[in-house]
Amino acid sequence: MIRAVYPGSFDPITNGHVYIAERAAALFDELIVAVLHNPEKRATFSVEERQMMAREALSHLPTVKVDAFQGLLVDFMRHVRSRIIIRGLRALSDFEYEFQLAQMNRQLAPEIETMFIVTDAKYSYLSSRGVKEVYSFGGPIQDMVPPGVFRRLRERIPPAGLRGTS
Repeated sequence: MIRAVYPGSFDPITNGHVYIAERAAALFDELIVAVLHNPEKRATFSVEERQMMAREALSHLPTVKVDAFQGLLVDFMRHVRSRIIIRGLRALSDFEYEFQLAQMNRQLAPEIETMFIVTDAKYSYLSSRGVKEVYSFGGPIQDMVPPGVFRRLRERIPPAGLRGTS
């Protein structure tokens, strides 16, 4: 059985993330979507909420599991007995950063490979941060995120028209 890990903060998971997970799930026997808990970053959603949203968004993929980790990715990889990291690429600008991460992970764990999956062009602009920013200014994001994420964003971040403008 070949198990791959798709790590990320997924704060929140977007349709671009779902696309990468779908592509990876078609290539491997099992895919673990690993939600990063990074105490250095202030996330909009808790790790548990991000896991719940990912499980809901990926429920149509029977070979996908959602987990969480903290610390070094290579340690998590060893813990779940996986040798393949999946990373999504949206644009050329992503490659430099992702390449550096892949090289660092290779230095720490030469037995672990990083595979890049290029997203569909319709998701090339999409990021969790961008989605939250557009939403915070009242922009339409329904086509950018799964329905459960949209619902939770509405609960977490008040619509732009209801906030004060002082």
